[in-house]
Amino acid sequence: MDTDDRLDEAFMALADPIRRAIIARLSRGSQTVNDLAEPFEISKQAVSRHIQVLENAGLVTRSRDAQRRPVHLDSGRLEELTAWIDKYRIIAEQQFRNLDALLATQEEEEK
Repeated sequence: MDTDDRLDEAFMALADPIRRAIIARLSRGSQTVNDLAEPFEISKQAVSRHIQVLENAGLVTRSRDAQRRPVHLDSGRLEELTAWIDKYRIIAEQQFRNLDALLATQEEEEK
């Protein structure tokens, strides 16, 4: 899978508000499916499907701890997404700085 496909899959996974809420909860530490399902008014099966989408996108992982299967946030994957977003944020900020400089020059010329 190439970089664009990985980005598409991750952003599609994050497009759902329940999956974003799951990511937010996991940012505070690993949790079981039961723990993650607690605040939602959907079945545990539905939460498991949301977790599977996040797992397929590489945003979360699962491990086995005896009978428990905790879900963990893959912060490295989130950092990849943040780096992609930052690349374009930096470009946009530079364009705004250039515009500010141009406007300041024009104001000085008008005085």
